[in-house]
Amino acid sequence: IGQENNTWQGRKASAGEQIEQLGERRDEAAAELAIAVAIPSQIAERRVALLDQIAAAETLRNEAADALAQTEAALAGCEKEARDASEALSTAREDRVRVEARVAQAAQSIDEVTSRMQEVLECTPAQAPEIAELKEGENLPARDGVEHKLERLKRERDNMGPVNLRAEAEAVELTEQIDTMVAERTDLEQAIARLRQGISSLNREGRERLLTAFKEVDGHFRKMFSRLFGGGEAHLTLTESDDPLEAGLEIMASPPGKRMQSMTLLSGGEQALTAVCLLFAVFLTNPAPICVLDEVDAPLDDANVERFLSLVDDIASDAGTRFLIITHNPLSMAGMERLFGVTMGERGVSQLVSVDLSQAESLRESA
Repeated sequence: IGQENNTWQGRKASAGEQIEQLGERRDEAAAELAIAVAIPSQIAERRVALLDQIAAAETLRNEAADALAQTEAALAGCEKEARDASEALSTAREDRVRVEARVAQAAQSIDEVTSRMQEVLECTPAQAPEIAELKEGENLPARDGVEHKLERLKRERDNMGPVNLRAEAEAVELTEQIDTMVAERTDLEQAIARLRQGISSLNREGRERLLTAFKEVDGHFRKMFSRLFGGGEAHLTLTESDDPLEAGLEIMASPPGKRMQSMTLLSGGEQALTAVCLLFAVFLTNPAPICVLDEVDAPLDDANVERFLSLVDDIASDAGTRFLIITHNPLSMAGMERLFGVTMGERGVSQLVSVDLSQAESLRESA
């Protein structure tokens, strides 16, 4: 009885020490929990800020596109007005040329009449009444002759056509309007050039960032694929367009023993493992303190699950990332440091339980 009492006293002291250790671990876990609880809000704030920046950039881009469309429409209107003004100017110039030609023709006709009078009558038009011996108060010549002469003069006048005395003034006004339109068109062209330069700058920066991120993700993807598949090759490629902003993404993979082909031609398990490679490649490009994986290992066999768990352990140790994995795979659960689950001790009563596997192993070894 004394020996058993001593044994129980020793176990009591050991249990007290374990209780103190568990209390300390509980305090440490509470402190870690407080830090972990604050991290999602920080991540959410960063995500909201990034979404706001993306929305602002999209708004600026849409505004720039709308302004470009409006400016191009205004430019088209100005070009049409300029063409109309140019046509009107051309018409006015043609009218002026025709008028000048007719004036020249009339002057030539007058000269011809004067010449003919000089040749026939040997007098000037001012001397004609004198030569015709028409004096004041005298009877006028015969009406038929005067009418024939009048009809002839009317025909000559009609042949001369109307004379636009404002042609030169109208030409000056049209020239001023054209100069104003040309200046406005120049301003619009400069505004369009600035807008296109801004859009080109945004597109150029977007292409540079996209290509940089693409190269980094592709490098991680190649390493992840060779590691998870135990060999083979894989890479990402841009398709359908030379412009990275408009190109599509194609995943080319060559598992060990197979030729290089598109991911869609692989088996279901290979596709799932390739998708895991791409997921971790993107994650390694911009690692986060916490990563949640939901049933990622569901389509994987046991060998691939072990490779997946080894990769998760390496990433957790290198990047300091804590992984929260939702799974029903026994191998995955066995490889975790702590398990959280829901049990139903009584019907309709659920209870959250957790198991620290590392602590359980240490206790088993100590026992």
